[in-house]
Formats: sequence, C-alpha cells, structure tokens
Amino acid sequence: MFLRINYLLFVFTASILCHNDVDVKTEEDVGVKYANKCEACKILATELQARLEETGKVHDVIEIGYSLDDVQPKKKTKYQKSELRLIESLEGVCERVLEYNIHKERQDSTRFAKGMSQTFKTLHGLVDKGVKVDLGIPYELWDKPSAEITQMKTQCETLLEEHESVIEEWYWNHQGDVDLKFHLCTKHILQGKDDSCLNEELKTEKGERHSKIKSDL
Repeated sequence: MFLRINYLLFVFTASILCHNDVDVKTEEDVGVKYANKCEACKILATELQARLEETGKVHDVIEIGYSLDDVQPKKKTKYQKSELRLIESLEGVCERVLEYNIHKERQDSTRFAKGMSQTFKTLHGLVDKGVKVDLGIPYELWDKPSAEITQMKTQCETLLEEHESVIEEWYWNHQGDVDLKFHLCTKHILQGKDDSCLNEELKTEKGERHSKIKSDL
C-alpha cells in the first residue's frame, strides 16, 4: 500500500513539473536553513573520524627525530598514536564538507548528506528527457555547493580553530575509549544544549519502507 501511494505521489509531482517550462522556486524563495551548532559539529566529528580511519591504515611504525650518522638509529613510534597522523588527519578535513549536499526532502540533520538529493535526481532526469527546468541559476551551477554547505564549511573551520586543543586531548588520551562526537560535541561544544542530532542516522531505503509499511499495518 505504501509503495503504491509513493508511486502515485511521484507521478503527481512529475506531472506538475513536466511542462514545456518549469518554474521551480529558488532557495531565496523558500528560505535557506543553515546548519546549527550540533549539525556542524556532527559533520566535523564524522569527517575527522573518517580521516583518522583512512590515515590509520597508511603506516604501522614511523621513524622520528634526526640521525647524523648510521650508527645512531632514529627513534621509532607507532603511527596510530603519532603527532604526524593527527596533523595529516586534521589537514583539509573541513574541505570534505563540500562533498555534502542538501537533501531538502529530509527534515532532520540527515538533510546534510553526501550524494545527490532525490529532488535533484528528479530534476536532472527531467532535463535529460528534454524538459526545460528553470531554477533561476545556470544548469552548470546546479551541482555546486549550496549556501548551506559553504556556510557549514566555514562553521567547521571555526569549530576546528576554537576547539583544536579539545580534539588533541581526545586524540592523545581518549581515542578508542570515548566517542569523538560525544567528547567534542556533547561535552565541550554544546555543553548541555540539545545534542539529539548526534543520534540521527540516515536509514536505508529498505529500512524506511519497512518501518512505514509496518506502521500502516
């Protein structure tokens, strides 16, 4: 039943859009909703954790210090807990925010996610079929980062600059024991303010359908 309703809604929406000229409201018309502090911190922690996992696979042991001759060997340390890994992980972490898109069909923090939104998939599909779609911006700019995303990159950079010592303290003393989102966001950045966005996860399409069909029953 749910699938049938969804299909009809899609057909109805597509039928409205499928004219010779399609007038779609711009962000200025519908309003821009920037990320709040919880959402910005969540993305920062998520991307930093991803970077740490990536860099953690690069080396097992690294040599540090200087050796003037071959007699005295350099010191060796585990890369997993080295300053080099932290520096490499922090470098460019906020640039990764630009890989996100706004998914306006979602209402919670998962509206910030990687991949093309369902709305833009539909619009691109219409263009591929020869339908003229007017968003008020050139077609080549459709997939450029939106105002919300570029703003969140700035928010990420600000949070990183203001709380780098908190991240370092977690890296040296709590890595592997305390969740980064809890340590950075709940404990330090939000400090008692609403942190519910940290628990919001993007469900799979199968999971969403299953839960909604079950509720209908």
